[in-house]
Amino acid sequence: MSSPVLTAAGLRKAYGATPALAGADFSVSAGETIAVMGPSGSGKSTLLHCLAGIVAPDAGTVLYGGRDLSALSDAERSALRRSEFGFVFQFGQLVPELTCAENIALPLRLAGRSRRAAEQAAVPWLERLEVADLAGKRPGEVSGGQSQRVAVARALVTAPRVVFADEPTGALDSLNGERVMELLVGAARSARAAVVLVTHEPRVAAYADRGIVVRDGRTHDAEVAS
Repeated sequence: MSSPVLTAAGLRKAYGATPALAGADFSVSAGETIAVMGPSGSGKSTLLHCLAGIVAPDAGTVLYGGRDLSALSDAERSALRRSEFGFVFQFGQLVPELTCAENIALPLRLAGRSRRAAEQAAVPWLERLEVADLAGKRPGEVSGGQSQRVAVARALVTAPRVVFADEPTGALDSLNGERVMELLVGAARSARAAVVLVTHEPRVAAYADRGIVVRDGRTHDAEVAS
């Protein structure tokens, strides 16, 4: 495995008197998929949000490309999330007023790409995620599985180095969930993107190269079924 692209050490985060993280460590390398597991309320999503620079830890460090995320300005962290990090959420969070192609192109538009160039760049991802026939449809006109494939394409269109996927199949049936995971992990590996996959489902965790479990705010190595 290559050198880690994203690492964290000693992360602590509390919400009021409730600790979410109590010294969590983490590392992921390019092209690697790591499943972050644990029961509801264990700190999985808090760990992901700290790793992505969405939430600042109370203590500890998150290093990306040798840079400490806490030392970056809000604008610099936002720029990272637009260009070098990709995100897939449980319910897709597509913009309902935009077509599927426009949703995929949106991160490129936000980064300053022209509409035409951004939508041209979206076309190969529509094909790769098997939703080319949905380019002109809006999210309300497609199924949940199709919508989540569009969300995966949107996460990957900027060629991110790290993709954060928070329960990406939680709203899907098992068949659609498995196909979404196949497409997500396959496309990420081909692009040498790391994937941080938060899930409580063993069948989803099985798509990862290795797993960790968050327990009492700390991270522990865990087996994933192959």
